[in-house]
Amino acid sequence: MFNSHTFYKKRLSEHLKETSRYLRYMLNEHISIAMLFLISALAFYYQQWLAQLPENFPTALIIGIAFGLVVSYSPVRTLLKEPDLVFLIVAEDKMSAYFRNTLIYSFVIQLYIVFIVAAALGPLYLATYPERSGKMYLYTIVALLIFKAWNLLANWWMLKVRDDSLRHVDLALRVSLNCAAFYFFVSGDGLLAGIMTVLFVIIFLYDYQLSQKQLGIAWELLVEKDRNRMQAFYRLANMFTDVPHLRNPVKKRTWLVSLVKNVPFAKQYTYDYLYRITFIRSGDYLGMYIRLMIIGGLVIFYIPNLVMKLLFALLFLYMSSFQMVTLFHHHRTVMWLDIYPVEYSVRKQALLKWLTQLGFIQAVLFALIFVILKLYLGALIALVGGILFVYVFVNGYVSRKLV
Repeated sequence: MFNSHTFYKKRLSEHLKETSRYLRYMLNEHISIAMLFLISALAFYYQQWLAQLPENFPTALIIGIAFGLVVSYSPVRTLLKEPDLVFLIVAEDKMSAYFRNTLIYSFVIQLYIVFIVAAALGPLYLATYPERSGKMYLYTIVALLIFKAWNLLANWWMLKVRDDSLRHVDLALRVSLNCAAFYFFVSGDGLLAGIMTVLFVIIFLYDYQLSQKQLGIAWELLVEKDRNRMQAFYRLANMFTDVPHLRNPVKKRTWLVSLVKNVPFAKQYTYDYLYRITFIRSGDYLGMYIRLMIIGGLVIFYIPNLVMKLLFALLFLYMSSFQMVTLFHHHRTVMWLDIYPVEYSVRKQALLKWLTQLGFIQAVLFALIFVILKLYLGALIALVGGILFVYVFVNGYVSRKLV
């Protein structure tokens, strides 16, 4: 006899085994050291900034929006797979225990986001409202957990609704009310916070009634949502190691391709062309490169200490170059590459050259930030030091790894 609780435990065990295997690669010593350095430096300058916090700083608005978005983002991890559309749909009336367990699991694994955001914004709250006791912030965190549970349930009920537009409208209303409620909570306006909460509860009850009117479970939607989340995880993991079941999205980006595809038509440039096009058209590499460059640029711009600016410039150069190494294995499942009359050394040198060029571009852009800040000596050090670092790192560490 089918037992959905037993089936859930088996499916959860498989899921945890799958994700933990990739997390070991994602949390390797290189990334861990870089993130520890980044978090430590940001925490130090955060404390310095709080000591000089302006009196009219919009703390309530910032915390309200942050908390509202945190509780609104409450996806339900059903752990369903495509074959379940055939084999589980016949046991739909026996799946209540399974879905109850997925709701509990979804709530628990999202608590770390809640506590990280609450811990990060706690000093800002206490610095802005020194007259309030720490208990007031704890009460806000309790409200945060309650709203998180409500939003998770509302998301689950709305997953039974097959109308996309209705789900989007519902989500937009709940996000607005969540942000407004926490804004008034933090600003100390209990009456308006209560009104926002009542309005949210009305929508919450409406979602429940709407779900009760739906016929059956939208299995296709549940499978699609979970598949998309796993693919997002695989794309992130693919930055650190090979992920064989990753479905790599390909985008045209014609005008960007036209900027990089001009290479000589000769076999020794085969992989120069391939790696450039892959970098541009794959759904992962270009986005990661730009995000790291933007974040690094913002950190360099706002951190006041010149030495720390230079260290962060090197840190983000290192992180970008390290993340791009997986380009080498991107086409590992394409058998046509094995019949190319091109030696391995040519393929390796093509990647090293492309990584060096990407690093040089990033070093130049970081140096321009120093110029904007009129730190001309820092710009010279960032440019020369960045180029030297990229050259040594790519032709030293990366070259030894590609064996």
